[in-house]
Amino acid sequence: MLSRHRVSNIRRLLQFLFICIFACGLCIKYFPSWVRIFSEAIPVQTIVKNEYNQDFLAPASDFSQLLEQAWKRYEARNVQGAIAHRQIAANTTIVENLVRVYHEIGESKKAIAYYRQINDWSKVGLIIIEQAQAYNSLGKPNKARMLSEIALQIAHSYNDDGLESAALRVRGEAHRIAGNYYKAISDLNFSIKLAQDSHNVAYQTAALNQLGITYINLAQKNYKYAKTALNTDDNNEAQDFQKQAQQFDLKALAAFQDSSNISRTYKDKINEINLLIDSIPPANRLGKSQLVTAKLQLVLWLLERLPISDAKAYAAINLSEVLQYLPSEQNLDFAKCPANYRESQAIDLLNQAISIAQNLPNYRALSFAFGHLGHIYECKHDYEQALKLTQQAQQAAQIKPNAQDSLYLWYWQTGRILKSQNRPREAIAAYEQAVSTLENIYTQIVVTHPDLQLDPYDTLEWIYHELIALKLTLEDDEGESSHLYSVITSLDALKLAEIRNYFRKDDVAITLHQAKADLLSVKTITAVFWSIVLEDRTAIVVYLPNGETKLEWIKLDRQSFKDEINKFRLGLERRSDILYHRSQAQKLYDLIIRPFAVDLESLQVKTLVFIPDNFLRSVPMAALNDGNNFLIQKYAIASTLSLSLTDPFKLKSEKFRALAVGLTQDAKVDGRIYKALSNIKQEIKQVLMLIPGSKQLLDQNFTHDRLQAELHRSVYPIVHIATHAEFGIAPEDTFLIIGNNEKLTIRDLYRIIQDVSQGISTVDLLLLTACETARGNDNTNLGLASMAVSAGVRSTFASLWSIDDAATEILVTKFYQYWYQYGFSKAEALQKAQQDLIALGKKYAHPYYWAPFILLGNWL
Repeated sequence: MLSRHRVSNIRRLLQFLFICIFACGLCIKYFPSWVRIFSEAIPVQTIVKNEYNQDFLAPASDFSQLLEQAWKRYEARNVQGAIAHRQIAANTTIVENLVRVYHEIGESKKAIAYYRQINDWSKVGLIIIEQAQAYNSLGKPNKARMLSEIALQIAHSYNDDGLESAALRVRGEAHRIAGNYYKAISDLNFSIKLAQDSHNVAYQTAALNQLGITYINLAQKNYKYAKTALNTDDNNEAQDFQKQAQQFDLKALAAFQDSSNISRTYKDKINEINLLIDSIPPANRLGKSQLVTAKLQLVLWLLERLPISDAKAYAAINLSEVLQYLPSEQNLDFAKCPANYRESQAIDLLNQAISIAQNLPNYRALSFAFGHLGHIYECKHDYEQALKLTQQAQQAAQIKPNAQDSLYLWYWQTGRILKSQNRPREAIAAYEQAVSTLENIYTQIVVTHPDLQLDPYDTLEWIYHELIALKLTLEDDEGESSHLYSVITSLDALKLAEIRNYFRKDDVAITLHQAKADLLSVKTITAVFWSIVLEDRTAIVVYLPNGETKLEWIKLDRQSFKDEINKFRLGLERRSDILYHRSQAQKLYDLIIRPFAVDLESLQVKTLVFIPDNFLRSVPMAALNDGNNFLIQKYAIASTLSLSLTDPFKLKSEKFRALAVGLTQDAKVDGRIYKALSNIKQEIKQVLMLIPGSKQLLDQNFTHDRLQAELHRSVYPIVHIATHAEFGIAPEDTFLIIGNNEKLTIRDLYRIIQDVSQGISTVDLLLLTACETARGNDNTNLGLASMAVSAGVRSTFASLWSIDDAATEILVTKFYQYWYQYGFSKAEALQKAQQDLIALGKKYAHPYYWAPFILLGNWL
């Protein structure tokens, strides 16, 4: 008979096994799928040195294999065999320390491989947390979150507050990396409390540090929104975002101060130095000049007394960046040159970092030190020295895989330097290396110090803009059309980067990478218009049906051109003949369309497709006027985000059916009253009459769950949504009003649509008759309609501004008749519906009633 103690141990072993299985949500028969979580990196036998400098063979046995063998023996009632396979890897302490060393120096992949060699069950929870942390360092927050949740299950089972605190901290960091900041804050605050209760100082400071960084992320996000609001002349909203950002900066400083107090008590100089550096930018933004000076003096004093180490090298690099940042209250822009900063002190710090990194050696730190020093010389216009240092940064980054996260910066810097040296072709090659490198790794870049590191999403857009501007100004020896085709390839890539930047989600990026066929290969009588807004002028690039590509420049600076657009929009949106002047519509026609009018006429073009940039996204091109007629009276018009997102084929619509949903009642959401739209019932009734087999969900039946369930239950190639909508600067502020006084956010709608937009279930047309459904801000202007296209919907019909209820019913009914019943292309159906509204005369002839309706995506 087994002793009670042994039985207890066996029960604990089996309890842990069941916890792991259930935490992964898998049945026992799928156990091998679970163990693969711990075996993603290939286990290898590795020779290392122990503390006596003797060779030590790290065991190759995979701990997941031991788990599986133990389970099989238990199933066979071989209890002794199950216990025997709870073997501990030889010299566990050495392997654990080796793991942490690899993690410290950034070799996260090697760390993951070693984690599986430690099989002491009492340490498994911490090992899982270490592995989760390694995945965070690799920019894989979803895997980190999954592993941290397994560790949480173990912690709850054993009532281990310390383990729970560590797991929550790592999960909080994973949420932060994924952009879920409020979930991160919740986890981190709970982690701090548990660490305090268990008197674990290290866990407490680590969680406080992450909390401070999360608040800085939120501050920067709100500063960015404030800037966007200012660009759209919304001063009140800009002030609100600015205040929120400042509050987050204050919370970041408080978290850093709490961590610093603990570090000072326990003489953790490295953490204290890093916290001082991290807290200088938010203190500077808040105008706390005396605090900034005091922190700067203290960090310099502490850094001088810090022993030679990797940490000292990185601290010197980060502090050199802070010195460049200080003259401005804005975030550091790596590509621009600061003024009136402590240049000589920054150079000394970087030279010190180079010396330390070379002696250790640490090639990642060496790469950053050389690169940032090169940037200082770039700003000094010493381009030879700048190029030399930048090339040294590239060489250092290529030595070790863990150093390559900075490589795109040095290709970009090389491109800027070569451009300044009037070597445009070499510069273009360097820029293209930069975007290629960043495209391959940017989802894995973890911004640990958001004030001191570039956001990879923003950076990709900047690089593409500079690359395109350079290509446009280059004289091509091989012919203009060939050269401009390269330009539109880069323009299309820029559009994809903008969408990823807007959503900031891995699942969106995956959808975008599964791009459809190139529409330029489809021979149609369609002309495609791209625009790219630069500071001093705007380029219009047109691809014609005969394969030619042409370029024309609008010779107005950015602000002057934007003012012209705003005048045009103001007259249209206000429904006033006093404000609306056809001369303004003619002026924009002359700038955008007239340079290509002869080509369009001679090639008998019928459809114009626009891929607009920046504030041009808000222009209803249908309302441009050649002096006699509106543009829509001559051409069918569509827009798209990117040709790479646009399916080039036309589906047969005669057997389609629609899911028509809408709100016909008053609603109160977030304290605001939304009055019932009187024509929605009739609008949806028309949809049901025109499209047999269709179904409706109205009012209390129009909910998130009912919409999702219905789309999963049946195939609806047409989804028609009629309700109020709100569009904010941030995606989370953009939503539809649905039943039961609730709202459907842009992210909710994205997930619902993406789930069903696969294979035969693809949504061919999403029609949104809601206020401002296509409208966004000047910088991204992606809105609900754009979200749908990026989620996989082939076409989206939406409006640019608040629309007339009765006019909408007329236009939408006619659109369905021309497209569904008569077989016209979507762009042609919209054209004819708009022409019919114009033909009604009186008030409906005004562009206010028909111009805001746009078609996004596939126009066939």
